[in-house]
Amino acid sequence: MVDFLQAVVLGIIQGLTEFLPISSSAHLRIFPEIFGWGDPGAAFTAVVQIGTELAVLIFFWRDIWRIATVWLKSLVRPEYRGQLDARMGWFIILGSLPIVVLGITFKDVIEEDFRNLWVIGTMLIVLGLVLGVADRVGGTTKTLKQLSLRDAILMGLAQALALIPGVSRSGATLSMGRFLGYERETATRYAFLLAIPAVIGAGLFELQEIPDGDNLYGWGPTVAATIAAFVVGYAAIAWLLRFVTTHSFTPFVIYRVALGAGTLILVAAGVIAA
Repeated sequence: MVDFLQAVVLGIIQGLTEFLPISSSAHLRIFPEIFGWGDPGAAFTAVVQIGTELAVLIFFWRDIWRIATVWLKSLVRPEYRGQLDARMGWFIILGSLPIVVLGITFKDVIEEDFRNLWVIGTMLIVLGLVLGVADRVGGTTKTLKQLSLRDAILMGLAQALALIPGVSRSGATLSMGRFLGYERETATRYAFLLAIPAVIGAGLFELQEIPDGDNLYGWGPTVAATIAAFVVGYAAIAWLLRFVTTHSFTPFVIYRVALGAGTLILVAAGVIAA
């Protein structure tokens, strides 16, 4: 019963933090350590993220269906190839390649060395400051209609940095989007869509690790956490899209720096283990 309650709490944390630019993987590493629960494992983290990506699929199902349909038509009918949705299909596919290739290549390093709290705390601070600078100096004029292949790949490369816990998938993508001049809501929407192949792919890839691999919890608690992440994540998407239309990313920058600094202090003081 304790495992189920702990897993559900972690699922709620995942749902709250996955779409905000504050790194869900960092939270799933830091807070269990503070609570004395131990590291839930990279496999648990990857699988629970499937819950939040299912929330994206449902929230954006009309956009996803339209993009997929037009992209498939464009493969055989040239008149569709110039449409935005056909290009978006290619942008999402090509933009996902960096995180897929690097994730497979450096799997062991990511699941072991990068989960160190010294690394996570530092990344929270550094990428938080990068997000703050990007949001302040970046333009706000470009929309999805102006998305180019170069920009899609650059945002895909930025997303790949999120293989390091503490970076934040949405935070890295949003930072690059803002540096490239895209308005906040546009960058946020594209970040959500771009994450779908990578996160679902990683979760399915890690399913094999759940029974006896790098996972503190078994199937039951992991499924419960995934459901909790889905419900909370769906609400978080709706909130964030409304928030970014009228607010900057400054609150997230402040939170990241504070959490990163607090984590480093606790590790240095020996309160929690790195």
